[in-house]
Amino acid sequence: MFAAGAVSAETIRVSYQPSLYWALPFHVASEKGWWGEVGLEPEFVTFPAGAPQIAAAQAKDWDVGGTGSVPAILGAARFGLKTIGVTNDESRTNAIMTAAADVEAVKADPSQITSLVITTNSTADYAARACLAQMGVDANAVEFINLAQAQIITAAISGNGHFAGVWAPNTYTLQERAGYDYLCSGADAGAIVPGALVARDDYAADNPEAVQKFLAVYLKAITWIKANPDEAREMLVDFYSEGGVEISDAGAAAEFELRPTFTLEEQLALMARDAGASKLDTWLTDIAGFMTSVGTITEAPGAESYIDGSFLQAVGDSAELSAFVSGN
Repeated sequence: MFAAGAVSAETIRVSYQPSLYWALPFHVASEKGWWGEVGLEPEFVTFPAGAPQIAAAQAKDWDVGGTGSVPAILGAARFGLKTIGVTNDESRTNAIMTAAADVEAVKADPSQITSLVITTNSTADYAARACLAQMGVDANAVEFINLAQAQIITAAISGNGHFAGVWAPNTYTLQERAGYDYLCSGADAGAIVPGALVARDDYAADNPEAVQKFLAVYLKAITWIKANPDEAREMLVDFYSEGGVEISDAGAAAEFELRPTFTLEEQLALMARDAGASKLDTWLTDIAGFMTSVGTITEAPGAESYIDGSFLQAVGDSAELSAFVSGN
């Protein structure tokens, strides 16, 4: 199956959002030369957020990639985008934050939350609404002020965003530059936020082996990162810097601590439907319900219509690919 040393490798267009933890495996794989070992030549296509990334997929501007769960479901609802794996669990790093000195007082009296600067229709929005419900705050009574994450950081630092809905690494930036701390995360409110590995349906149907190799490369990088955390943290700092984000050593350490990633075996377990709906089915169905409730989509797609574990299973069933994943 592998085409190592081939004169011309197969080009695969890989999309992601730069300076995000779950995209680090793409960088590691490139630095280590693993794409070529399976006969792939990645052409990276980056986007500032999930919405333009999904629009570009509909225009067939990329083939596979990683994205947030909200855009993954949006792509599934609009044109059948397939979710083929999990990037990480972001539940602890999608959160409502406020001034550290005010956290305990707000927990004692959550009615103080009357407005929230947040990127709407996002995983932070999903986590924030779960947090508000847990704290007994009616989301309809809260003013949601839609800002990009960079704008939220600016607002918080200048004192104009008392309650902020953000995701990492912006969470660390607010801790370090604005004196903010976590008020409530998705994990605190039971809102599981997985990131998604995705593929265009037509591309996956026509190029199943390329999709399997893409997954194998990503999972090999995950395996290596887990085995080499010190070097991986150094690579993360460099990767973020290339994307225009400076992260402290403490922030880099927090990324690894707070955002679980999953090996091939763990991913297969998350997607297993032997006893009914898989864990991933349940997580994304909950998020799809949020998206219909806020009007992002009119009808939630059924999990089995877009969560496709067959490509991941093929990696596990292939002696060559599974050996590649585990053999560092």
